[in-house]
Amino acid sequence: MADSIHPAMLLSGITIIDLSRVLAGPFCTMTLANMGARVIKVEIPGTGDDSRAFGPFSNGKSLYFSAINCNKESIALNLKQPDDRLVFERLLEKADVLVENYRPGTMEKLGYGWEVLHARFPHLIYGAASGFGDSGPISQRAAYDMVVQGMGGIMSLTGYPGQPPARVGISIGDITAGIYLANGITAALYKRAVSGIANKIDVAMLDCQVAIMEDAITAYDKTGEIPGPKGTSHPSVAPFQAFAAQDGSVIIAAGNDHLFRLLTEALDRPDLAADSRFVSNDLRHVNLGALQQEMEKTLRTKPVAAWLDVLNAKGVPCAPINDIPHMMQESQVAARNMIISVNDPVAGEIKVAGNPIKVVGAAEPTTFSPPPELDADRAAILAEFLGTTS
Repeated sequence: MADSIHPAMLLSGITIIDLSRVLAGPFCTMTLANMGARVIKVEIPGTGDDSRAFGPFSNGKSLYFSAINCNKESIALNLKQPDDRLVFERLLEKADVLVENYRPGTMEKLGYGWEVLHARFPHLIYGAASGFGDSGPISQRAAYDMVVQGMGGIMSLTGYPGQPPARVGISIGDITAGIYLANGITAALYKRAVSGIANKIDVAMLDCQVAIMEDAITAYDKTGEIPGPKGTSHPSVAPFQAFAAQDGSVIIAAGNDHLFRLLTEALDRPDLAADSRFVSNDLRHVNLGALQQEMEKTLRTKPVAAWLDVLNAKGVPCAPINDIPHMMQESQVAARNMIISVNDPVAGEIKVAGNPIKVVGAAEPTTFSPPPELDADRAAILAEFLGTTS
């Protein structure tokens, strides 16, 4: 794959060898690939990335795999075989970054742990994502997204009061780890550029769940109150939730006193602005049940679309609750190139999420290369890195 020199490709010229599979690692390398890095997936011969077997499928090709692996190349190598190990090591000689998401200790068993690789390839940055990281009493345990969602506290905050704990609707344990790992790798690239020193970045999925707890840790520590699920409402700001309108629900997020006054004007309810129970955010939060009841008396008189027009005209933050088809039809999503069409020779035309990182002043690419077939780039990679076509 030719290196892009497009001005929006911030990581053009960076080569990443990607040993990861399924989601945390591939989400990291997808993020880096979308910024211009060259990503070469090193996959298990015969089966490849585990997610190649995840449905749904189009013409036999996994749409799950496709969603996360555009803009990458693939070569199949068995790292227990001498010839394939030689190929792998030749890749590492020219690469900038190695990414893996095995359980800690797996790479050491293969002879490719950080200490060995750093001694042989001192320029190589090593990015690792795992359930619990390289250290700690349970670092060797296996983990999936659901495991860290449960352990990290987010499921205890998700859903409605009195209902069983709920999983966040996407694999946020994997995805946050992938984003943090990409962040760490880009920081390590900067460090290497200014100091010549390469580092290993160790990211644990559980750590990342703890890191995104907003104020829950601090609030509990000082108040002793255990946070719990609140449906769509915010734990400290009101009104900041979904409210019932005539034909569905509308999100209203009046995050300060000024916005609340604008909201009361939009609702034509000056009595709410004057009500002593609602004159400050703290009071609105304490009296949220009463406030919701009063607001919904008015909101139920018109459909969601009508209220969105009124609220937006007043400058009150609001939104519909979109399902995926409606999200994909949003004009703002289209304007920001956040839905990309990819012409896949096997699956046909597929749509994937675009790159949310925009470079001001540089038009971004509007096409992605399709997710690779297993071992599809072997000949080109061998020719480039080993000078051979076999």
